[in-house]
Amino acid sequence: MTNPRGIILDLDGTIYRDSRVIPGAPNAIARLREQGHDLVFVTNAIESPTEHVARLAQFNIPVSPEEIINASLILSRHLSHIMPNAAVFAISDPPLLEQLRPSFRISEDTDEIDVVIASCDRTFDYHKLNVGFQALRRGAHFWATNADATCPVPGGELPDAGAVIGALEGCSNRKVELVVGKPSPVVAEIALEQLGRSAQECLIVGDRLETDILMGHRAGMRTVLVLSGVTRQEDLTPAIVQPDYVLESIAQLPQLLNHEGDRFEN
Repeated sequence: MTNPRGIILDLDGTIYRDSRVIPGAPNAIARLREQGHDLVFVTNAIESPTEHVARLAQFNIPVSPEEIINASLILSRHLSHIMPNAAVFAISDPPLLEQLRPSFRISEDTDEIDVVIASCDRTFDYHKLNVGFQALRRGAHFWATNADATCPVPGGELPDAGAVIGALEGCSNRKVELVVGKPSPVVAEIALEQLGRSAQECLIVGDRLETDILMGHRAGMRTVLVLSGVTRQEDLTPAIVQPDYVLESIAQLPQLLNHEGDRFEN
């Protein structure tokens, strides 16, 4: 494998956790840029690239909106290719709706809805469930931004898109057809396109075996698991998916790339 020129970086659990930056992350990002690596930041979150740029700026990590690939962007691009004039019903927090509205018709008319989209929705109620149910029963496609059961918040967790998927599956007798977030190959394709690199030229860094590392393996990338997020060292022993490298945090990544340069070339 060639020395990785493109690096795909997870955000929550890799660059920051909740509202705190991972120690050493800002310096590591700066050093990776100095080493000549092209970077993209990939997240299953639906907040806009501008919001992610602002959040990273608070941690003294300057990035451009073009370097952020979020679930909303992935969904919009894929939907544009498959059904450019689709009417969609998104069970979601406002950021996803705001990013879909310029390109697609947002509808609650169950006779015209082409795609029901499940995402994290903190105002989920019976009305939304029924609209989704009726549209799915009529034959609408069933997509989701991600399948995470919960999302971490300061002090605990909240139900995530997986809970909305479960509610719709439970009443409709339908299974979600497409989850566009990691580990979907759609994410890998968009990230590699953004970097202008092949999978063999890239490295993915993240804290989840079942999303970041699995996606990297499927795409043919080298993988780095960081233990600064949800995965612990003891989780590796029974895991089917194994990373190529394990680090305590992203702070060690520039040193790994320096020391392992010859091995990456082999």
